[in-house]
Amino acid sequence: MSINLCIDWGNTQIKAAIFDGELLHKQFVFTEDTLLEQVSGIIDTYKPVKAILCAVAGNTEELEMLLKQAIKSVIRLDGNTRLPFNNAYHSTDTLGADRIALACGAHAAYPDKNNLVVSLGTCATYNLMQKNKTFRGGAISPGMHMRLKAMHSFTDKLPEVGTNVELILLGYDTPTCMLSGAVFGMAAEIDGMIKAYESQYPDFNAILTGGDAPYFASKLKSKIFADPDLLLKGLNLILNYNVSFPR
Repeated sequence: MSINLCIDWGNTQIKAAIFDGELLHKQFVFTEDTLLEQVSGIIDTYKPVKAILCAVAGNTEELEMLLKQAIKSVIRLDGNTRLPFNNAYHSTDTLGADRIALACGAHAAYPDKNNLVVSLGTCATYNLMQKNKTFRGGAISPGMHMRLKAMHSFTDKLPEVGTNVELILLGYDTPTCMLSGAVFGMAAEIDGMIKAYESQYPDFNAILTGGDAPYFASKLKSKIFADPDLLLKGLNLILNYNVSFPR
């Protein structure tokens, strides 16, 4: 078994994981300010022989240079990466690498299902991976914090509201009304999307992941499995598929 390093550079945070073969051994979360120092420490400690980078934000040039100097086999996941499934998405040049990894992780976990992966981060993405090993696409909508920020940014009088405000269905002032609309409106959207996909695809399964997933898990009516590590698991699968034996 080889030691793999998988890095997910998202819009709000950077996560990394060390895998021993297919086993997730340890996870890390850090900011861009400490990224290079901490990745260097991870490499020195675990000595990975393969690495994969999934980035939807940030300038990754220095990180990629560090990885290539220290690790034998390094790939950056994008629309041209060789995948263990069929990609039917029409505009692969604009397809987020995170959505590719989520689709891969979903099929590996539930290969006999038509999987809808609902990922809740800066944006909410809905990603359909069919059981015939084909990624079809899905939908993208604003995430919870983006909805709250948009209400403040595009109006003159609505305040800036965070999740520290009391969450109640029947808001009693402007901040609680805004949070109610953002959260319960988004929960209704998720339930509605799951129901719509379930009506069209047999052997259906829904998976919840992403940074805001724990916040919404108890607020959904739909039957949905939660897997906070799905993206990292997908990255590791794609890395092993592309680099079976380190050079």
